[in-house]
Amino acid sequence: MTNNEMPYDSFLLVSFGGPEGQDDVMPFLENVLRGKNVPRERMLEVAEHYKHFGGVSPINQHNRELMAAIKAEFASANIDLPVYWANRNWDPLFPDTLRQMRDDGCKRALAFFTSMFSCYSGCRQYRENIIAAQEEVGEDAPIVEKVRMGFNHPRFIETMADAVRQAAASIDVKPDDTLVMFTAHSIPMGMADNCDYLKQLQESSRLVADAVGAANWRLVFQSRSGPPQQPWLEPDVLDAIAETDDASKLSSLVIVPIGFVSDHMEVMFDLDEEAAQLCEQRGIAMARAKTAGTSPTFVQMIRMLVEERLGRTDDKQAIGPLGPWHDVCPADCCTYTPARRPTPAS
Repeated sequence: MTNNEMPYDSFLLVSFGGPEGQDDVMPFLENVLRGKNVPRERMLEVAEHYKHFGGVSPINQHNRELMAAIKAEFASANIDLPVYWANRNWDPLFPDTLRQMRDDGCKRALAFFTSMFSCYSGCRQYRENIIAAQEEVGEDAPIVEKVRMGFNHPRFIETMADAVRQAAASIDVKPDDTLVMFTAHSIPMGMADNCDYLKQLQESSRLVADAVGAANWRLVFQSRSGPPQQPWLEPDVLDAIAETDDASKLSSLVIVPIGFVSDHMEVMFDLDEEAAQLCEQRGIAMARAKTAGTSPTFVQMIRMLVEERLGRTDDKQAIGPLGPWHDVCPADCCTYTPARRPTPAS
């Protein structure tokens, strides 16, 4: 029996991972930044962000809640797949989860990555992580295949549109009467040039803006971590707020972290702390839209993407001209070779 003939027998939730106590923070950040061209002072700065929240990232608890929601959604749709969870940077790590799956008899799994947009760090690197873990576990490690990206899936657009409406209502404005800023994690231009991250973000933002009738919107970025001389996607959300307010006084603003599935540390610190403080200083009424989280429509999207791969439907739902994204990534998809800082002369 070939790999493609073997039935799917499990589901794997793939995520980034996060510390769950102050003692975890530095080991976690060292995992995240190993081999990357990130100044140590930036790592220490981010460590302070975690300290501000007791060293606990919300992402692991979110994934536990998302797993529970997926299990319930699968049960309601008679999808008989056990649900597992693995992280890149913190427990449960890929080798441990794949080893458990092997011991449980799993042979071929479908995976959902908690990253809705294609780039090296959001897709290809996870696939590389899985391959490395399979090699560590051995020849009997389960095969893992990802579902397609859902950035333009109608259920994701519905999820984020509802979040925008709720955020706008919380500051007593309508989406068509305020500035809406969609934010995502910035990435190096060298990474952005070899993937569809920016195109997908622009399309997803446009679809959500159209769904809520927001004519005044823009896409901005946050949380860059590279050295100052390395170009990353811009504008930064804080710069964009200040520049927009300077040019034409802002009375209200809705920030939508469309690039984040859950309330990562970056969302909590960069938006709920820094952006909120900037808006308060400038007299701007600001609301931050919820991330997709465990919204029923978002969980329905995950179930629908799985049903596609199980062969239960031929209807691959997607809104807009980009259509449904590919199921299998091309060999050269999202490649990236980080630039290295030159070694100082001795």
